[in-house]
Amino acid sequence: MDHPQDLLFNETMTSNAATMTPRRPNPRPEQITKAIARRSFCTLATVSAKSRPHVAGVLYVVEENVLYVSTLRTSRKARNISENPRVFVCIPVRRLPVGPPATVQFSATAELLAPESPDIARLVGMGRLKTITGHGELDLPDGCLLRITPEPTLHTYGLGLSLRQLMRDPLNSGGSVKLPG
Repeated sequence: MDHPQDLLFNETMTSNAATMTPRRPNPRPEQITKAIARRSFCTLATVSAKSRPHVAGVLYVVEENVLYVSTLRTSRKARNISENPRVFVCIPVRRLPVGPPATVQFSATAELLAPESPDIARLVGMGRLKTITGHGELDLPDGCLLRITPEPTLHTYGLGLSLRQLMRDPLNSGGSVKLPG
């Protein structure tokens, strides 16, 4: 038996596909940076020196338009970043309690920072990294933090348009924004 959302989707796609003029999403940079700052989970893709990809789910904190992640120096992601600082991030942005989330994704450069580095010490002192360091992460002998700096262009799926538009035309629901500065 068909589900109601399947019927709506199939009806919309068959009746409107030929006549629809694709409306490209037009997310605003501040809308996307706010969506990133309000979340705390993303997937982080790294690649080793031998070109072996690795994707891990991580918790993050945004501070000064940069993502910070706590990890261990011996983790695969940290080892990969020490060999190749180019990473890719995908952040799910749930808009409905069911169905796939919208996403923000971007290329970035990551670097490993010691817990005692001046930048980390300053942010910890201000309490800005508490959600990723509040469980003893800074006391681990192998602990470190990743500073992930996005490239200026962020890519989106399902943001910058209404849910109705997304359901009607999922194939044309990708967009991009340039970060200011």
